[in-house]
Amino acid sequence: MARGKVPDVIAPGLRVLFCGINPGLYSAQVGRHFARPGNRFWKALHRAGFTEALYDSEQQGCLLERGCGITNLVARETASADQLEVEELRAGGRALERKVHRYRPAWVAVLGVTAYRAAFDESRARVGPQQRRLAGAGVWVLPNPSGLNAHYRIEDLAREFGALREATEGGKR
Repeated sequence: MARGKVPDVIAPGLRVLFCGINPGLYSAQVGRHFARPGNRFWKALHRAGFTEALYDSEQQGCLLERGCGITNLVARETASADQLEVEELRAGGRALERKVHRYRPAWVAVLGVTAYRAAFDESRARVGPQQRRLAGAGVWVLPNPSGLNAHYRIEDLAREFGALREATEGGKR
């Protein structure tokens, strides 16, 4: 797989489209989302009840069967998300809105409040459901599951992911 290319895991009509910030160097190298072993995305997803088993990045395509997909705000890989420029994040926000318009997921879950704030110029955004809608989809901000995000333990991540799962299963939009 070519370095820097992590293809979307996406299909029309998903329940939730998870949107990472951008691929880390390892994810870009292997061409899979949240591939670094220290990333807690897959554990949080499972503990929150989105998956019946603990998946890893090699099984990312199985998410489609669960009504979930994955994309990124920015395609460029970096060692850490703080290496991205604000304009890259804003351009990524516009591209995400076009993608949501095309694929029509019920919810978009952006994984990282700081990136969300920059991408959508919403400095007061907090983790949780947002007032903003993207092409008709509800928007939910989740904490960044990277191992570099020490503010959230796995239990905290699972609780936040679980709140989104409950909202999506209840048909709320």
